[in-house]
Amino acid sequence: MRADSSLALARTFLFVPANRPERYARALETGAGAVIVDLEDAVAPDQKIAARAHLTQGLATLPAADRTRLLVRVNAAGTPWHGDERELMAELSEGGLGGVVVSKAEDPADLAAMAAAIGDACVLVPLIESAAGFAALNAIAAVPRVLRLAFGHLDFQVDLGLACDADEVELASIRLGIVLASRGSGLAPPIDGVTLDWRNLERLESDTRRARRGGFGAKLCIHPAQVAPVHAAFGPGSDELAWARRVLEAARDARGGVISLDGQMIDTPVVRMAESVLARGSFPLART
Repeated sequence: MRADSSLALARTFLFVPANRPERYARALETGAGAVIVDLEDAVAPDQKIAARAHLTQGLATLPAADRTRLLVRVNAAGTPWHGDERELMAELSEGGLGGVVVSKAEDPADLAAMAAAIGDACVLVPLIESAAGFAALNAIAAVPRVLRLAFGHLDFQVDLGLACDADEVELASIRLGIVLASRGSGLAPPIDGVTLDWRNLERLESDTRRARRGGFGAKLCIHPAQVAPVHAAFGPGSDELAWARRVLEAARDARGGVISLDGQMIDTPVVRMAESVLARGSFPLART
């Protein structure tokens, strides 16, 4: 499977600090669809330069197939580190890096510069974390090499001065906007933000199912224990899979004629939905 195809289907994106290269392989072994090596929040300002060296050395130790499941989160445009990190991403893209996550994406021109640097071998995942980023959403989604959008909902709340409860109802329209922009530009379903309390599996499942109901296709993870539950929550259950198989079987039996199942007429959108359910069910937990 091509790297961009694999990343388009991934349900889990697990963060690992860039200055801990011994964790890269362990993160991949969790079965996460993708691993994000973080040069931004996980690395203190006085460690940024050293972290870039760790990143280069750490990636060199990984097999080529593993590097395609790695993305690097770079610092935002306008920070002192972004220019050097863009040059580094250009180098790493030639070595098989899967993609670049751009934090606090706001200006399509900055993203276009990163896209030009990494070329066709790498993909972009912009993080929408501010009012400015949301205002430029459609333009950001249309930038070449953007594969998926991601929602940094915690930074977004800070930027707007929001104080959301667990249901995050205040963010419903923002999430829908991200889904609509993704669909409008033909991108893979977007990636929802993290659940900070990684020990609270009930909250994790609730957050993930809300994301799935809202049209998201993946979630950012901060701990290996979150990978399997998130992957399962985004996938179809046994009842859904059984329904989808019955719908497609009925469609085949109809041979282009009227499709009937359990006394109900089945139209084309329902058949497409069944195909989508089976496609999601066929993407297993990644393993190295």
